[in-house]
Amino acid sequence: MLICATCAVEREEPVPRLCPICTDERQYVPDDGQKWLTLDELQRAGQQLAFKENEPGLFGIRSEPKVGIGQTTQLVVTPQGSLLWDPVGYVDDQAVKTVLGHGPVLAIAASHPHMFGVQVEWSHRLGGIPVFVAGADRVWLGRDDTHITYWSHKVALTEGLTLHQTGGHFPGSAVVHWSAGAEGKGVLLTGDTVFPNPDRRSVAFMRSYPNHLPLSGAAALRVAAHLGDLQFDRIYGNFNNVIYSDAKTVLNDSAQRHAAWARGDFDHLT
Repeated sequence: MLICATCAVEREEPVPRLCPICTDERQYVPDDGQKWLTLDELQRAGQQLAFKENEPGLFGIRSEPKVGIGQTTQLVVTPQGSLLWDPVGYVDDQAVKTVLGHGPVLAIAASHPHMFGVQVEWSHRLGGIPVFVAGADRVWLGRDDTHITYWSHKVALTEGLTLHQTGGHFPGSAVVHWSAGAEGKGVLLTGDTVFPNPDRRSVAFMRSYPNHLPLSGAAALRVAAHLGDLQFDRIYGNFNNVIYSDAKTVLNDSAQRHAAWARGDFDHLT
């Protein structure tokens, strides 16, 4: 198994000359070319994972230094077990011990293919737990495995913890609704599907973030409408970028703003 140095998604050998995920228009191959890594190489170089409690029952996991895109994994802890969301592109025995210290892991899932990381490797080291992959995005899977479960539309992982397929960034792009989060007001974990902006007062809807390709206004409104029946007050993106409160209003207002700019409503300002 090798890991793309740019996106940190695992891939079975023999690997292609270029990473298919990175050659897609949503990502990129660096100017200095394709590089592949191994977990052993990373470990020998001193790679580590850092854990931080974001709020009761939710822990962020970052690779230090960053591997690939460098997303923050979220570990959602419930009384029935945990979800490992948007797994990073590195894992070691200490990380597994820390994760299991919060209880059994029910599932691994990613918001979209850029966030697959070394999800199968995490599964194996955690005892062969299910890896949920949106069926609409299975073509991007670089490492197949018997522990992969394909899903669509909506999956309840346990009470109060549900995967929702919204599409948008990828056809299978998904969010997690955690009803007990934010002191019972509800949390969405969104990856790039709904991206909390640096102003912490708006979110973005993009086909490509690094290459600045927006979604249409209709797609942004569709994503927001898909989440309209859920109760949530907070949103966590995949870099621990957060909308701390009133997140449902922020989501809807941002979708309306995106659609208005896409229609040309504000062209007089350009």
